[in-house]
Amino acid sequence: MKRAAAVLLQLILASLDGAALHAADQPQWGQRGSRNMVSEEKRLPDTFDPKTGRNIQWSVALGSETHSTPIVARGRVLVGTNNNAPRDPRHQGDRGVLMCFDEKDGRFLWQLLVPKITGDIYLDWPNSGICSPPTVEGDRVYAVSNRGEVMCLDLHGMANGNDGPYRDEGRHMVPADAPAVEPLPTDADILWMFDMRGEPTKVYENDAFHCSPLLHGRFLYVNTSNGVDNTHRKIRAPDAPSLIVLDKITGRLVARDHEGIGPRIFHCSWSSPSLGEVNGRPLVFLAGGDGVVYAFEPVKEAPPEGEVLKLKKVWSFDGDPTAPKQEVSRYMTNRKEGPSDIFGMPVFVDGRVFVAGGGDIWWGKNEAWLQCVDASKTGDITKTAQLWAYRFEPHTMSTPAVQDGLVFVSDTAGKLHCVDAATGKSHWVHQANGPFWASSLIADGKVYIGTRRGQFLILAASKELRVLSTIELESPISATTVAANGTLYVATMNRLYAVRKPAE
Repeated sequence: MKRAAAVLLQLILASLDGAALHAADQPQWGQRGSRNMVSEEKRLPDTFDPKTGRNIQWSVALGSETHSTPIVARGRVLVGTNNNAPRDPRHQGDRGVLMCFDEKDGRFLWQLLVPKITGDIYLDWPNSGICSPPTVEGDRVYAVSNRGEVMCLDLHGMANGNDGPYRDEGRHMVPADAPAVEPLPTDADILWMFDMRGEPTKVYENDAFHCSPLLHGRFLYVNTSNGVDNTHRKIRAPDAPSLIVLDKITGRLVARDHEGIGPRIFHCSWSSPSLGEVNGRPLVFLAGGDGVVYAFEPVKEAPPEGEVLKLKKVWSFDGDPTAPKQEVSRYMTNRKEGPSDIFGMPVFVDGRVFVAGGGDIWWGKNEAWLQCVDASKTGDITKTAQLWAYRFEPHTMSTPAVQDGLVFVSDTAGKLHCVDAATGKSHWVHQANGPFWASSLIADGKVYIGTRRGQFLILAASKELRVLSTIELESPISATTVAANGTLYVATMNRLYAVRKPAE
């Protein structure tokens, strides 16, 4: 009897220990608010092999292009892709798709299908799918579609009925010239929708909408992806906002920026907002398409119906102050000089903002930088707040990952940089087999990142360069790796892998 009791006690303690190792879901891209690409998960694998199945819990097919980072919440895994491997035979051809899978076994649960914008391909690039990682809170999914619609979705899809107030999903999921269809239990349930391309924001995007919505209190902060037109030399919506704020309950527009960023955008506004608490007060950070980082006071309460607040700027930091600010389109295709833009998110850690930017990957100068900024100042802090700058080439699309005095940032030449967070000095640089579009994830003492040539790297998160594994996945990688509940989620262009050590 005593031996049986002892065994039972050991099993209980083991189960509690396993639960303690599982930090949490990953309901938003990056750490909550700060956007730091760091996870507290433990006991994560330092290798895996899709061919033998080693450390693969499950894997599922996606479309043919997947640029969206997976999100994990409440037993669901959500990822944006395209429709080039249709899950529903009623919907053929190019679409934006947000897929939802069961976290346990990868079983397909539901999908959001969004027709393409017709006409100008630069408004919704072919096969790019839904590029925006959603954000989950409770049973609500906040997502941005390929058509620039900010949506609130039911995490359970149509399986528990059409909850409304939006009821026209059958019309929305098909092209304008096609008859409406009857929604199935495997279709998305749209609760509300705000169209950024319509009134009153009238955004004009380039290539694709990309935004990971930021939640703070009752409000949802969304970068608009406002950018150049198909000539890449004209801003069609110079007065459109770069950052908007919506009521997360109703989808009503409650605030927007008035910083006049539009005419200075060199390509597009693809950097998502982040959050930090500075000297006891929260600030919302936005890296604009003009290469400037802005800090705003968050909205405290909604204005009366019909009114839209002006976001109050606390400070601005120009990451490239000597670059041209007027008629920036003159520098298109100039690889030696021109303005900077920022694709990655500003990351807030210990009172500082870490941000990576530089010349545009497709159209700009061969210059990239990682900068560390004191977030406690006010006004134009360009000359007073820079703590250090780290220069590299040629371009970067990376959001920095910061932990234990180290910053990891990648570039489009296939180099992963490890930089000292206090001084900005390089500890090491590792050359991979191809360009990085993804950002690093730091978790369990390791760095996880994949290249556009399908090479997946696992390195030690330390001052000394140690490559633990190099895995060939045979498909390009744009998405950042995610860790949640003891599992890594690695998305290639056409497949999602759930990677996990076997239970002990």
